[in-house]
Amino acid sequence: MAGRIPESFIDDVLARTDLVELVGSHVRLKRSGKNYSACCPFHQEKTPSFTVSPDKQFYYCFGCGASGNAIGFLMDINRVSFVEAVETLARNLSMEVQREEGHGPGPSRDHLQPLYQTLEAATAFFEKQLRNPDIKDRPIGYLKKRGLSGQTAAHFRLGYAPQGWDNLITQLGTDPDNVKALMQTGLLVENDQGRRYDRFRDRIMFPIRDNRGRVIAFGGRVLGDDKPKYLNSPETPVFHKGRELYGLYEARKANNRLTRIVVVEGYMDVIALAQYGITYAVATLGTATSQDHIEKLFRHTEALVFCFDGDEAGRRAAWRALENALPTLKDGRQIKFLLLPESEDPDSLIRENGQAYFEGLLDESTPLSEYFYDHLSADININTLDGQARLASLAKPYLEQLPGGVFQQLMLKRLSELTHLDDIQLSPPQPTATRLTTQNLKSAEPPPYTEQATAEPAPTQSRAKKKRPPKPQSGDGLSLVDATIRIVLNAPRMAAAALVPAELQQLQLPRVEVLLELFDYIKQKPEASTASILGHWQNRDDSDIIFNLAAKEFLLPNSEQTPELSDALRRLQLHKVEQDLDQIIADGVKDRARFKELLQLQRDLSK
Repeated sequence: MAGRIPESFIDDVLARTDLVELVGSHVRLKRSGKNYSACCPFHQEKTPSFTVSPDKQFYYCFGCGASGNAIGFLMDINRVSFVEAVETLARNLSMEVQREEGHGPGPSRDHLQPLYQTLEAATAFFEKQLRNPDIKDRPIGYLKKRGLSGQTAAHFRLGYAPQGWDNLITQLGTDPDNVKALMQTGLLVENDQGRRYDRFRDRIMFPIRDNRGRVIAFGGRVLGDDKPKYLNSPETPVFHKGRELYGLYEARKANNRLTRIVVVEGYMDVIALAQYGITYAVATLGTATSQDHIEKLFRHTEALVFCFDGDEAGRRAAWRALENALPTLKDGRQIKFLLLPESEDPDSLIRENGQAYFEGLLDESTPLSEYFYDHLSADININTLDGQARLASLAKPYLEQLPGGVFQQLMLKRLSELTHLDDIQLSPPQPTATRLTTQNLKSAEPPPYTEQATAEPAPTQSRAKKKRPPKPQSGDGLSLVDATIRIVLNAPRMAAAALVPAELQQLQLPRVEVLLELFDYIKQKPEASTASILGHWQNRDDSDIIFNLAAKEFLLPNSEQTPELSDALRRLQLHKVEQDLDQIIADGVKDRARFKELLQLQRDLSK
């Protein structure tokens, strides 16, 4: 019989799952500052009180108190078990569920942290080589020729992989585990003879970062005309190029709110645009723009501009992006296209003409609706009946991919105007849906947008009460313990570095054992996120305590929470000292030396 799912595997699933994407597939999320909001899927409400934090990968409803991570959301929304939720998330990630056999330690997936550490170490090595006085002239000369400043290079953490075959092995491959991590991250290559060597040699290095800012892969560009001009990391356990976008992390950091995002073709385009003030450009990683890419971008903005070269390859890329974008075009989303002259690219255009000129081009770029019909009718004479029938035949399958709503109706209406046909019929997405035609569009206004109801019923009142956080208590040790737990849950990486007073092991307060266990867990896993910590507690009897306390302050940024941690620990230590003083006094102050020591410690901690 299959054993339990290893905790390390659950951590991996949570680290690779985007909670915003998961929740967004069930309810319509709207950007609200750094978080997302919606009407809660677990109880009936008219005003949104359900919030999702992309940074902490945690959700919370201020109405019914429902809260949790990706696993908890699937358990509640689909009424499934913990194991079923993990299996569903793993399937979505194309991961095979790992299990432990019997009661002993079974096979488990290696934790990803060593890979992130190796990639970070490689990034630091490449950055250092770009400053190495013995070899820096060529790579820095290339970057200067491309018009990049040192500040821009540092912002994107550009580096240089020097010539040679074993630089990384020499610097980072100090033991078999390090060599294994270098192989797993694709930084080393092994040939048929078993020889291992550096993948990247004599190239400008572009670190690729995930939405949490961790380096997950690299792109490398040659300094001359060698082939391939660009070389990317292969697929690895932490890098899936069909889902990642270069520059998205930097764009999010540079902008409190992304009113639009520009999708360009290359790393240098992203960097050059950023240097000249357009800090909202991203690039795919040597692949066509996929539907996954577009959905990911729409989680950060409502407007996209695809900016490609005007040559044949650029036109093909633009049309492929349009095809993949159609199923994502819910009402309110906007896509435009900007095809540049064949001899130009974003890098050259902005260097020659500046930010205002380029943003003017973006403002005047072609809307998807116009680009769609221009492209389809390019080789068709729509003034003839045959041409009109041909256009209708070509357009219909694409329009059927659009989500039902106002935009689909307007696109169908435009097709009617171009073809002079009143009875073009689109196949409904479901057999029970009302058939949409150009004929009934003429006699009816577009229906108002309504939220799609979730498939699952609202939770019972008893469940809502169970999830509601407890009312805070004031002025006692319990509220101080709870406050400290909240701080640790919401800033786990800072908590991992905190010095926990040994005296707290004997502190007599409710839930202090939960706090100490939480610290022990984080000390063992210093890179643990809020979501992974909640995953550890998910199936336990005291899980509601942890989840409710995490929800209390999960909207506060880490920078506002971490300064409180040292003070909270000091106050807990003071509470322990005061407990000891009370006990000594109750015993008649038999140990006067200890009594004086505690009094002094009380004064020190009270400062």
